[in-house]
Amino acid sequence: QVQLVESGGGLVQAGGSLRLSCEASGITIKNYNMGWFRQAPGMGREWVAGIIWSGLEAYYTDSVKGRFTISRDNAKNSLYLQMTGLTREDTAVYYCALSRGFYVGTKSDEYEHWGQGTQVTVSS
Repeated sequence: QVQLVESGGGLVQAGGSLRLSCEASGITIKNYNMGWFRQAPGMGREWVAGIIWSGLEAYYTDSVKGRFTISRDNAKNSLYLQMTGLTREDTAVYYCALSRGFYVGTKSDEYEHWGQGTQVTVSS
């Protein structure tokens, strides 16, 4: 059974930083592309960043470019999201996801496995 478990969320002041982690079990992530999504209250799920299986290529939505960094440690079967320069607009539940597809997708239905989410709240 595939499980993805996020951690590292919390309350942070605007301008601050957080590092999210996602630990996988029941699957070896080194063979798969992965991504981070987020969902703010009353909004749809938004793709934030994606990374190919090797970690050599990463992609970001425009609003987080230059502030967020996605990375992975396949030896630890883990995915990360380093977030800096946080703003209130980054407040959301953040989800990690794993894709069995060939490309790094930006849509929810391109990912087959999801974590339960971790809350990130940015205060002004």
